[in-house]
Amino acid sequence: MALEYLKKATLTAKSDASEVHETVVAILDDIEKGGDATALDYAARFDQYEGNVLLSAEDIAAAAALVPEKLKADIRFSHDNVRRFAEAQKATVSDVEVEIVPGMIAGQKAIPVDAAGCYVPGGRYSHIASAIMTVTTAKVAGCRHITACSPPRPGIGVNPAIIYAAHYCGADKILAMGGVQGVAAMTFGLFGLPKANILVGPGNQFVAEAKRILFGRVGIDMIAGPTDSLILADGTADAHIVATDLVSQAEHGYNSPVWLVTDDRALAEEVMQMVPGLIDDLPEVNRDNAFAAWRDYAEVILCTDREEMAACSDGYAPEHLTVQAEDLDWWLNRLTCYGSLFLGEETTVSYGDKATGTNHVLPTSGAASYTGGLSVHKYMKIVTWQRATREGSRPVAEATARIARLEGMEGHARAADVRLAKYFPGENFDLSADG
Repeated sequence: MALEYLKKATLTAKSDASEVHETVVAILDDIEKGGDATALDYAARFDQYEGNVLLSAEDIAAAAALVPEKLKADIRFSHDNVRRFAEAQKATVSDVEVEIVPGMIAGQKAIPVDAAGCYVPGGRYSHIASAIMTVTTAKVAGCRHITACSPPRPGIGVNPAIIYAAHYCGADKILAMGGVQGVAAMTFGLFGLPKANILVGPGNQFVAEAKRILFGRVGIDMIAGPTDSLILADGTADAHIVATDLVSQAEHGYNSPVWLVTDDRALAEEVMQMVPGLIDDLPEVNRDNAFAAWRDYAEVILCTDREEMAACSDGYAPEHLTVQAEDLDWWLNRLTCYGSLFLGEETTVSYGDKATGTNHVLPTSGAASYTGGLSVHKYMKIVTWQRATREGSRPVAEATARIARLEGMEGHARAADVRLAKYFPGENFDLSADG
């Protein structure tokens, strides 16, 4: 049976693709040529902020004094969860040493990148949790230097809670600069910062495009689009909770898709009836985003059974995937394409976004079909090494010489030949391409 769309999106994330590439290229070129002064010019123009760009210890202390103790405790709670989960992830990567053939030893080492640049959005919403997610994982990975960068509010500065969170989680420097100019400052090593080896964290379309353009000269966590969420629900699900969860994710932005996939028509219709009222009840800034996202990007899909639901979900490869259905172990074992999975109504994407410990910097726009989200591993290079005894190199050298000649790479073959000649003088080896 074909999927039945009870609600079909009229737009997709690609429908809103803006022509920002040339703008971002021009800004990056200007800043790379002009350095600190040009970055400050862009900051004055776009951020409308002329305070300290690199926050001093006094700036950080003053900001921390403005953060309520209850919020500080919540930030510490979230940080502790993220830290412990990152430490557990790091423990899954270990150095390896194995004797491939007698006398030929190969290994791997996990080496953290030297400098990380963590972008923390501060525009429409102040993403305190992004400071926690990005800085903490970089710190656990072992990065020597971590810069947290966040856009200041015009004439005010960076949100004090973001400053407190970034500092508490281990940022070495906090940069009060937004958008492309902030990304450029971390990449090019402006204001005395080390050049970032990797850029991580969410941001608007200009930040995302800057990271995409710079990828190659620096590493990035991923190329991100608008956030998206999918809920798999059967007839046992609570319609009010399902509807609330959809609305909670739609408020991210006007172009943030939310999808409901179910095998129960009554549930689908009840959720569709509830959502508009839940949106109307939001504060105005959240309401406008959620209304547009629901109107233009949301979909409600009716399937015949749970296997079809799972296949549908894997096809979407959502950033966030929630299951509110019976037999959660079946879903855990069956589903394969998602950024982060939330099993049962007792958890929700909002938990993962803020305080569970798993990261909320996740693949969007179907990228979960081939990659996961930000983790301690993103900051670590898995490199290999080898060494050998002379006897251990013998069979490898013979095979290398013959394979290289078959490929037409005579120089490679001779690098093996000279070793055989030195280590085993007087011996005859058949090293021709045809054996």
